[in-house]
Amino acid sequence: MIRSILSVGGWTLVSRVTGFARDVVMAAILGAGPLADAFVVAFRLPNHFRAIFGEGAFNTAFVPSYAGLSETEKAAAGAARRFADRIFTLMLLVQIAFLALAMPAMPWVVRALAPGFSEDPERFALAVSLTRITFPYLLFMTLVTLFSGILNAHRRFAVAAGAPVLLNLSMLVALSLAALFPNAAYAAAWGVTVSGVLQFALVWWACRRAGIAPTLTTPTLGDPAMRRFFKVLGPAVIGSAGFQIASFADTIIASFLPTGAVSALYYADRLYQLPFGVIAIAAGTVLLPEMSRRIAAGDVAGAHAAQNRAAGFSLALSAPFTVAFLTLPALIMTALFQRGAFGAEDAARAASVLAAYGLALPAVVLLRSALASFYARQDTLTPLIASLTAIAINVALKVVLTGPYGVTGLAMATAIGQWVNLGILVALAWRRGWMAPGRTLGATVVGVVVACIALAATARYGLPLADALVPALPRLREMAVLGLLGIAGTLVYAVLLLGTLRLFGLRLRRA
Repeated sequence: MIRSILSVGGWTLVSRVTGFARDVVMAAILGAGPLADAFVVAFRLPNHFRAIFGEGAFNTAFVPSYAGLSETEKAAAGAARRFADRIFTLMLLVQIAFLALAMPAMPWVVRALAPGFSEDPERFALAVSLTRITFPYLLFMTLVTLFSGILNAHRRFAVAAGAPVLLNLSMLVALSLAALFPNAAYAAAWGVTVSGVLQFALVWWACRRAGIAPTLTTPTLGDPAMRRFFKVLGPAVIGSAGFQIASFADTIIASFLPTGAVSALYYADRLYQLPFGVIAIAAGTVLLPEMSRRIAAGDVAGAHAAQNRAAGFSLALSAPFTVAFLTLPALIMTALFQRGAFGAEDAARAASVLAAYGLALPAVVLLRSALASFYARQDTLTPLIASLTAIAINVALKVVLTGPYGVTGLAMATAIGQWVNLGILVALAWRRGWMAPGRTLGATVVGVVVACIALAATARYGLPLADALVPALPRLREMAVLGLLGIAGTLVYAVLLLGTLRLFGLRLRRA
């Protein structure tokens, strides 16, 4: 399982690195002004719907059902294949109908997502035009989610994890050809849509090569597998929609703030998503089918052991990012983005948002492992209740905190909401016996805390030293300082973490 997590995480890391290159180019070309704000809205809109109906809800309903059918494939006589064919046909029909309805209604959709843009007719018109270009991306990515779920259920993780790299490469190519478009925002929007086609082609080819590609068939809603799927899907969609309501609230409120607030959220979120995507999503992607198979086979203890390994592994790898975001946000933003049209004021605004997001990171990473306790048992109602409770608190705090803290208040509310969600899920899973933390996980938590304290001290007292050691450079001096601190911090964290685990009698291989 750890090898699979590393495989998914490795490809996701490639995706995030190329995504970082994309964001650096975007920041330099689009800056954090009207063009960037309009594109961010156009990019977020299909991604919001994808998160509601695609990755979040669909994976929750589809993967455990498909994995369970695949586990007993011989007895089921091809039931998993028929189930996938029917879901594929339904998803394609629904997405085509949704796209046909959404395209002419795009001005109202954009006005609902970013009402503050209505006060700036040019920015509003640009956002509408760009969203019409990017919206077909939703159709292709919904199908990518289905094919990726099938591959993951068969323990074929690499292609699905590597597909998002095509988004970044496509946008980089499009931005390099920006002179051929009305402006760079149009180039970026077309890059998004083209990448959807490329990603779908890649996962379809991988499924076909493995002999597991679904095909069009007559959709039948009456068989038991389909009924179970829709029974699980309903609460999952509402739960995913609840989380996206908080994201919608971020965009809506930020659209009323001074120009650049939407972009500050975007660039900070991109860095926040790096450990989340590389570590948390990788662990959750592997853990859900693993726990589903073990529970279906009656191996509950094995399922809990897998969950503990995934949680400890995720926490150990993500904790250094939390420390970095809290102690060095200004250096990180300046080193990575401050160039071209992205100025010092933009970097300072995004840095404060990044620090607030850092508070949320441990909860977000552990949340994926906690959710597996429920989703592997096809219980989507409990996570729905927990999510809606956390979202209500989150949105209320956004309204309260935006006044005194501006765009940073939006990220602070997100952090509090994530911790509330995690606390509710852990308490309920523990009470039901669906989670059984063991000695290894406890030792890992102690090791992470000790190593993080030392890492924070390294960042606090090492920054002046690194700043003095790095000579004056005409360019990229901040990048050199950040790199030096990163090397020192990695050594300190790794030595103390592994040393603490050894004191508890644990070895990395055994842990």
